[in-house]
Amino acid sequence: MTQPSAQQGSSSEASLAEDGRHVYRLYVSSASPVSSRAIVNARVFFDAHLPGKHRLEVLDIASHVEAARGDQIVASPTLIRLLPLPRRQFIGDMSNTERLRSTLGLKPLDPV
Repeated sequence: MTQPSAQQGSSSEASLAEDGRHVYRLYVSSASPVSSRAIVNARVFFDAHLPGKHRLEVLDIASHVEAARGDQIVASPTLIRLLPLPRRQFIGDMSNTERLRSTLGLKPLDPV
């Protein structure tokens, strides 16, 4: 599980936003199978829908209590879209991709 710094509003996030990239933070509980599914589902989702245009931070709530408090996390797993603004939040294992896409404000995929 990746555990990068949970700094909010960092200059690296600002530069990613300028490049048109999306920045997400996924809060999980390392002891939860639902959180394990959420990590896999989120990575697959972003690789398919925003390839090369996103950054996903995965944070264990127990190890990042202050960051979770600052982001007002009340359930796990919770995905937060930090950039582009406005911030959006999705709670669950990320298995419902249409609901996830809608909640995050992403356009539907073009039919093949």
